[in-house]
Amino acid sequence: MQTKNQNWHINFSINGFLGGKNLRQRAFWGLLFGLMAIFLENSASAQIGSGVRQVIVAQAADWDSSTAVLQCYQRASASSPWVPFFPKPVPVLLGKSGLAWGRGVFTPPNNGIPLKVEKDWRAPAGVFQLGELFGYAATPPGGAVWPYVKVGPYDAWIDDSHSPDYNHHVRVDPANIPPWFEKEKMRLGDAAYKWMLEIRHNSSPAAPGYGSAIFFHVRRGPTRPSAGCTTMAVENLEAMIRWLDPKASPHYVLLPRAEYESLRGPWKLP
Repeated sequence: MQTKNQNWHINFSINGFLGGKNLRQRAFWGLLFGLMAIFLENSASAQIGSGVRQVIVAQAADWDSSTAVLQCYQRASASSPWVPFFPKPVPVLLGKSGLAWGRGVFTPPNNGIPLKVEKDWRAPAGVFQLGELFGYAATPPGGAVWPYVKVGPYDAWIDDSHSPDYNHHVRVDPANIPPWFEKEKMRLGDAAYKWMLEIRHNSSPAAPGYGSAIFFHVRRGPTRPSAGCTTMAVENLEAMIRWLDPKASPHYVLLPRAEYESLRGPWKLP
């Protein structure tokens, strides 16, 4: 927020440049300040940086929808057009109660939609970076180059908001297994968790109570929603994992369709 003195200084500086007698100077500085204003406005509103060359986009029908369609986009540079990866968007499932604003790398509009909280059964909406890929197999899907962690018998993901490790992966000491481990362990033998790609919601830093353990993972059926993750058919998930390029700084965008259309230009979305 600018103070009165700061406003006076800015106005004085602009008037000083534009108030001279040389019309060419006045025109030059007027154009310069106009371009600066446009640049600053676009920089403040853009949520996808120029270094981002891969974006995963999921659009839901509305805030209460537990389904969405997903497409992956890639571009060669910041000035290049976005090119879709899948021949057509693929179906995905979300939290059974719909969506709420997440905590990612974006500024949510003030539209009355609440923030996601723990155990609300909502998927976090917004723009997010991706974390590591976790899985049961010794190696990731063939051809994948994304950072991979094999889930072993002592790996856990903490959803206790009172823990200092809340919303983080930990590997416990097998000689000193804590009492909470059974309900937090990651290796459950569940086919839905064959692959788990972290969606970095509420992670930098993790705010207690605002949601944890949000992943892309395999769906449990074509119509069964999740607790807040984005789930899909295994073949689509594996194709997406192979497509991911760490050098392209991939981001995930999840929004209801109306919000996506209204924010597409200001946020520089595909």
